[in-house]
Amino acid sequence: MTETIFAQSSGPPPAAIAVVRISGPGAGAALMALAGRLPKSRRATAVTLSDPADGAPLDRALALWLPGPATATGEDVAELHLHGGRAVVAAVEAALARLPGLRRAEAGEFTRRAFANGRIDLAEAEGLADLLTAETELQRRSAMAMAEGALSRLVDGWRERILALGAAVEAVLDFGDEDDVAPLAARFGDECAQLADDLSQWLGRPRAEPLREGFRVVLAGPPNAGKSSLFNALTESEAAITSTIPGTTRDVITRTVAIEGVPLQFVDTAGLHEGGADPVERIGIDRALGAAREADLVLWLGPEGGGPQGVRLWEIAPQSDRPDHPAKSSARHTVSAHRGDGLAALRADIVATARSALPGPGEAALSARQHRLLGECRDAVTAAVVLDDPLLVAESLRLARVALDRLVGRAGTEDMLDALFGRFCIGK
Repeated sequence: MTETIFAQSSGPPPAAIAVVRISGPGAGAALMALAGRLPKSRRATAVTLSDPADGAPLDRALALWLPGPATATGEDVAELHLHGGRAVVAAVEAALARLPGLRRAEAGEFTRRAFANGRIDLAEAEGLADLLTAETELQRRSAMAMAEGALSRLVDGWRERILALGAAVEAVLDFGDEDDVAPLAARFGDECAQLADDLSQWLGRPRAEPLREGFRVVLAGPPNAGKSSLFNALTESEAAITSTIPGTTRDVITRTVAIEGVPLQFVDTAGLHEGGADPVERIGIDRALGAAREADLVLWLGPEGGGPQGVRLWEIAPQSDRPDHPAKSSARHTVSAHRGDGLAALRADIVATARSALPGPGEAALSARQHRLLGECRDAVTAAVVLDDPLLVAESLRLARVALDRLVGRAGTEDMLDALFGRFCIGK
């Protein structure tokens, strides 16, 4: 039998109101034990809560009784809207913990029950997890789209098309020797190709990681090129130590900021140069090179043309306030972190570039897991176009459907559920 769980689902006290949620088959009995009665369903009711152990009053609160399955978790749910003092919440939770069959919820357990009971699918749960951590408007709107089922509805449509294509193949396999069933129609390949193209268009859209973690901008160049000063100016902080002594920055320093609502992750790195006999400095150089390879954009402050290859790179001419600053014929921006020259234009350019690489406002975006599974689906559908054997075509379409089922959690998700729901707070 499913256990009944409880937890505070609002922010930490003290607060004006604290919400304690109870979910499971014993939710109604728990509410009766504390309130003395079961309020009318789905109506907020003023009640006096008392400790079942000794009858001592706990709080004057609002109670909600929400019988399942039409609830957030798909189970019977009770909510207690308490006065938000620490002592009040602690007393009510202690009384609940003493009731037989009740226990405190684990992180994400309410949402996990919603998934297990079919109230949400896995893509919606991932969107909800992103919504809880959203810090910018772009992040919030994309997470809302996912949590409200934007991707899930598309997956349902793709799945229906695959099932229809599979049914046509099965008809050939089962009844192909009968006169009233024709072989696969000529349009079968066209329909598969169109579906593969639709999936490819989604695979080519901006991904969720830059939106979730911030568009990653790495400052790179030799020692004393002005990287740390520019890093501090762009992030409006003093996170990086600046000095005329070469090699002051020996590790990767990261700061995430939002500019005009766009999440950006700026990365200051150790100076790149040949040699580096000091083992600590060598580690810093290796980490700097690794950061550049993982960047969405590299601002190169070194000699023109000397930046890392194979990455999106802008030539930056730094320290323009110095008479001896190295000019660059192909510099995208010339800046002075000391005087502020060119910083506004550089920031605006970075924001515009990041915005074009991120999902648009309110657009759902694929995570790495979702992108991988949708890619498997596309590849399987593409294979069905070129295969001649109906058995192999049917198997390809089955693999395509399985990939979509894994994407929304219909199959094969146990290996990642703990990690996902561990991202949620207690009480969610």
